[in-house]
Amino acid sequence: MPNAYTVLVVDDEPPIRRFLRTSLTAVGYRVVTADDAGGALAAFVSEKPDVIILDLGLPDRSGLDVIAEIRQRSPVPIIVLSARSDERSKVEALDLGADDYIGKPFGMAELTARLRAALRHAFQAQGELPMFVSGDLSVDLVRRHVTRGGREIKLSPKEFELLRHLVTHAGKVLTHRQLLREVWGPAQAEEVQYLRVFIRGLRQKLEPDPTRPTHILTELGVGYRLQLPPEQRA
Repeated sequence: MPNAYTVLVVDDEPPIRRFLRTSLTAVGYRVVTADDAGGALAAFVSEKPDVIILDLGLPDRSGLDVIAEIRQRSPVPIIVLSARSDERSKVEALDLGADDYIGKPFGMAELTARLRAALRHAFQAQGELPMFVSGDLSVDLVRRHVTRGGREIKLSPKEFELLRHLVTHAGKVLTHRQLLREVWGPAQAEEVQYLRVFIRGLRQKLEPDPTRPTHILTELGVGYRLQLPPEQRA
């Protein structure tokens, strides 16, 4: 598979590594594996993976250390696959630069969908998408023009900046701290309630039913994700 995307799987459980190698190879990926942090960093250098699936509980060092070290060198997508389900671990991994977080046990359908989304985002990140369209929602980042069902939606400058950041990272979980830091600055990085107020305002303007959002989704205790269009989730 000379043109296949390379996935680096890092997990200290042999059954998990075998299962992921078999399952991902079957759908067209080239898979390399490592069972600890040292092996992961060595494989990252030698194999130049297109995406990394990483467990946090490694025998030599924490997977969080691996995320931090890789982020100093590369923006390669990192999907955390971990039995740690507490919010603190999720937030810390995402704040360090992980692109997504999936808990164990997991379903392959969800994992492969998140894998495709991470790869799409990696290519999109080379430059902001000029247009985002999902259902009746349309966001033109160049013209700063937002419509729903063909009708223009007026946003405040901060609302648009928040939406722009969500669009630029569509499909990716963004933590409260990431959004607050990027939109309002480091001094506001802990003002989670402030962010919730603006998200509520955006949903009132963008969602057909703000109480059941379909565009701006909540990752409980972690942050928010702008849902990709249905055709990109397949």
